[in-house]
Amino acid sequence: MEIDELTPVERQVREAFPTGAAVDLSDGPEQALRASVLRALMLNGPRRDGEIPGLKVSGARITGVLDVQYGTVETYVRLSQCRFDEVPRLYGSRFRQLNLTGSVLPGLAAATLCVEGVLRLTDCRFRGPVSLAGSQISGALFIDRAEFHAPDGGEEPALRLNHSSIGEDLVASWTRVRGRMVINDATVAASVNLHDATLENPGGTALDAETLSVASDLHARRLTALGRLDLRGARVTGRLDLAHSRLSHPGHTVLQASSSVIGELWLNEAEPLSGSVNFRQTQTDLLRVAPETLPGEVRLNGLSYTMLSPHVPAERWLPVLERDVDGYVPHAYEQLTGLYQRIGDDHAARQVQLAKQRRLRRTRAWYGRLWGYLQDVTVGYGFRPLRACAWLVSLLALGSVAYAVHEPPPLKAGEHPDFNPVFFTLDLLLPVISFGQEGAFAPKGGYQALSYALVITGWILATTVVTGVTRAVSRQ
Repeated sequence: MEIDELTPVERQVREAFPTGAAVDLSDGPEQALRASVLRALMLNGPRRDGEIPGLKVSGARITGVLDVQYGTVETYVRLSQCRFDEVPRLYGSRFRQLNLTGSVLPGLAAATLCVEGVLRLTDCRFRGPVSLAGSQISGALFIDRAEFHAPDGGEEPALRLNHSSIGEDLVASWTRVRGRMVINDATVAASVNLHDATLENPGGTALDAETLSVASDLHARRLTALGRLDLRGARVTGRLDLAHSRLSHPGHTVLQASSSVIGELWLNEAEPLSGSVNFRQTQTDLLRVAPETLPGEVRLNGLSYTMLSPHVPAERWLPVLERDVDGYVPHAYEQLTGLYQRIGDDHAARQVQLAKQRRLRRTRAWYGRLWGYLQDVTVGYGFRPLRACAWLVSLLALGSVAYAVHEPPPLKAGEHPDFNPVFFTLDLLLPVISFGQEGAFAPKGGYQALSYALVITGWILATTVVTGVTRAVSRQ
């Protein structure tokens, strides 16, 4: 490009390029730079021996389309605080470093972009879709305090990072995305920072992070998400931190984290979720969430966790298990039982197992439910054995008093032991042990009916106790 074709501002930028000197045009009236001039400098700008070239411009208006598709830019590029009239086209291009901090753009078409160092979009304002799908960023990606807007109508996401690879951190704190943020099947070699971010796509998916892989932590404290967070199949080696967050997707699934592997899942101090959650087949070492944070429907079948924080009584967790849309999910009860057993809270573990049997009872036929009610009332399915003692003592007292007042006649006169109402009643109640009283005396009338009732009740109590003990032994 000939020098006499350049405007004074463009000439100033060209002269600064060989030494990498910065050109600040933010003071005074807005200065225009043609995108074609910037493209020529990026791809074939002048060089000076002993100097490191670079394009560093701030405060300019970029006119025309900055088209560097498939090009290789070997110098540092910083176009900060600039305003672009057209969407830059960077598809398939390669940059050493690219910095657009504080710029205003109608969008960005940069799928399969390769950046050898850092890509910085801090404080940018995008008025249209941004595509970084399939990008390869060796360093960090900074989109903190940036704003992204999806186009009105249609399903095009506001920000695409799907299938991208980031060699260091993805920093998106205080970012605001109006529309869908897509980061599915992406790989982040360090951490993701979404602290204080706002993702808005009411009625749809706010964050599509299916099969996202994060080598460290995913920080999202104080996140506001209006729409679904989709983390199906995600792999977060460290902590997924949603503490103090606000997640809302009324009438739908607000947190979809099924089939995920997460080191620690934090939802502590978060607002009660507005919508259901899906943790099917998810694995985590620590689940840090208060039961009251999960007020709606849940899907917990296959959820595996080692620790649960904070430690609360079983009565607070059992209503959550009752709200599982899959109905009776034995695995969820076994997981909670195992947790309480590991921390030595045997009372809570028994409460969970008792609740499990009561929940199972509702799935049985009428005769199964009847037998279940009988086991529950008598011995609490074996988890409350003292109930059997109370029943036995009560029936023993009833029988002893009744037969002491009305002593039954002997079967054979002169061939019977002395009658003892207590041991006679014990003979009726205990189906195995015999004190020689039951076979020697024969009650009449209503007392005979009482003896039959005591025998039947004794067998029922014995059977339910054995059932409960067998269940307890099998758990051990």
